[in-house]
Amino acid sequence: MSDRSLVASGHRVLHSISMVLILVIGLAALAYTAACAFGLAPWLTFTATFGDVFVPLAGMYTQIVVTFILASLFFFMPSAGRIMSLERSHRNFKLSMEDVARAYHLCHTADRSGIFTMSSEFDAVRERLAYLRDHPDLDSLEPSVLEIAAQMSHQSRELSDIYNDEKVGRAKTFLRQRQEEAERQQQLIVEAHHNLRDIRKWSQQVELEESVVASQLSQLEEQLEATLPSLGYTLGKESAEIVPLPQKPAAE
Repeated sequence: MSDRSLVASGHRVLHSISMVLILVIGLAALAYTAACAFGLAPWLTFTATFGDVFVPLAGMYTQIVVTFILASLFFFMPSAGRIMSLERSHRNFKLSMEDVARAYHLCHTADRSGIFTMSSEFDAVRERLAYLRDHPDLDSLEPSVLEIAAQMSHQSRELSDIYNDEKVGRAKTFLRQRQEEAERQQQLIVEAHHNLRDIRKWSQQVELEESVVASQLSQLEEQLEATLPSLGYTLGKESAEIVPLPQKPAAE
């Protein structure tokens, strides 16, 4: 039981006790005041002053006023009783609806698993009612509650057929396979991104090495062109052959 239910139960108990106390005290005050009026009991007596003024018969007046106040509370008791009755009815209705919902859930679950086979309305409701009566968790419920739950389950039999356990299981299996396929495709995409990054890095490295080689060849060609003339040779531009330079005459 929840804390809210405990508080509500305690409130109802205190309300009932207060109503009984008001009734008993009020009736006792009325009976005693009536007895005092007929001289069968003494009036309440005490001395009272209001400033310098002495109030005679203060006890009797006080007793009459208190009795009148207690008696006036009787007029509120019927409305308070109706409120308590409505609260009890609402609580009983709520409990009944909770019982109906619990019984319907069990019956609907059984219907989804394919336990019920009757097709006609009368036989289908009777079959569901028999199942609910034999269920160990529902042995404390009233027959009217079980009958309502059985009728509700029969009305929702189309939903039970559409969303039965077998179809729901196939749908979950299909969705699980799609999810696994999507995860596998995602893994392949991640691997492809890694491979693409490695290829780009490798391509940049190869281009850098080719650029270094081309630069070295250019420097080597320049050094060769600068060195060959001193040896009497020249590097042809078109044939890339080393051509000897003409010798100068000795007289020159």
